[in-house]
Amino acid sequence: MFRLRGLDVDFEPTLGKDKDKLAAAIADYDGLAIRSATKVTADIFARAPRLKVVGRAGIGVDNVDVAAATARGVIVMNTPFGNSITTAEHAIALMFALAREIPAADASTQAGKWEKNRFMGVEITGKTLGVVGCGNVGANVAERALGLKMRVIAFDPYLTQERASELGAEKVDLDELLARADFITLHTPLTPQTKNILSAENLAKTCKGVRIINCARGGLVDEEALRKALDDGHVAGAAFDVFAQEPATENPLFGHPHVVCTPHLGASTSEAQEKVALQIAEQMADYLTRGAIANAVNFPSISAEEAPRLKPFVELAEKLGLFVGQVAVAGVDTLSIVYEGAVALQKTRPISAAAISGLLRPILEDVNPVSAPILAKERGLAIEEITREAQGDYESLVTLSAHTAQGEICVSGTVFHDGKPRIVGIGDIGVDAEFAPSMIYLTNEDRPGFIGRFAGVLG
Repeated sequence: MFRLRGLDVDFEPTLGKDKDKLAAAIADYDGLAIRSATKVTADIFARAPRLKVVGRAGIGVDNVDVAAATARGVIVMNTPFGNSITTAEHAIALMFALAREIPAADASTQAGKWEKNRFMGVEITGKTLGVVGCGNVGANVAERALGLKMRVIAFDPYLTQERASELGAEKVDLDELLARADFITLHTPLTPQTKNILSAENLAKTCKGVRIINCARGGLVDEEALRKALDDGHVAGAAFDVFAQEPATENPLFGHPHVVCTPHLGASTSEAQEKVALQIAEQMADYLTRGAIANAVNFPSISAEEAPRLKPFVELAEKLGLFVGQVAVAGVDTLSIVYEGAVALQKTRPISAAAISGLLRPILEDVNPVSAPILAKERGLAIEEITREAQGDYESLVTLSAHTAQGEICVSGTVFHDGKPRIVGIGDIGVDAEFAPSMIYLTNEDRPGFIGRFAGVLG
């Protein structure tokens, strides 16, 4: 692929496993294509004056110091959707393995035993599958489960009723899913909100005999609590491809007769590996030869000519979206983005992508301005863009209006001539505030003395 695009390429499959050799060689390269085994640290970036792009064949960029890359102007790309089918199939395979105790039966038979009466499985047909996280992978799992004649219920804060109906799933809250599901499969990123989403408390809410599958991220399940629930017989079985600590040479779940484990094989098929390799090569070649940016985790998809004009508005939109995402208690089902004045004449798509990225970031760890529109679409989040002439005091104005089950959240911002983004409106109240690393937003009844007392609390 690289040579076909007129680029010189060195294929060094073992170089990335030796950080010292990689550090010594990296100075001569404009691009670096990697998989998960290669660690690209701040030290590597410091030794790479020519490096323009790092391409990760796969979704996770935990092995890349993205902050260091951004500081040095290096684009970091990934292939966020190349492994979706493979991971979904692995989750279904683990569900079958649990239902019919296949690994234990295989080990017993190959040991020369014939313990036919020992292994009594359960049917998949007619059972209820609870899908936690109904993005790309979760949706693929739901579709396959429906083909197996299962009932599918789904919990995802950003899954709309319309999208759930399209999938053939029933949208429920987490407590209802825990109470009804015969099988629970996890397909959500690990964020502060989802860490230990299956805690001891939530495991106790599940129906007796539930079976749990995790092909998403380690840390979504309290493994100690799950082991206890397995020992007590409340949970009938668990199948894990990911663990809180990896490589997992020790784990509370290991050794239990009703646990199936695989070493993070969700993306490990020849088809998926070839797909992501070709995709990252094409993306990197496009960037190095034409300046096109796709699936970047640290920069929106805009051309080199547009970047200086759009950059301050991209920053503004992302911060406005992050504000809405943190303020919204209920899930957002519709987001309206209104551009007024000069900004309406610019390329608004990357600005909108940045706004959506900010909105989703509190619940999705890997979201970025490139993947955000796709993730929003998968969750049924309706996005509306409106452009119009200036109607107020600002040369350019960007307004985000988010509809939730608890009402409307509206925030406006602009960029002044100093290039700094500012909030100029929240709801129907005009404000003038610069963004800061830490900000406090609150609402209160208009009573004398409140502001003074609150300021006193802050010191």
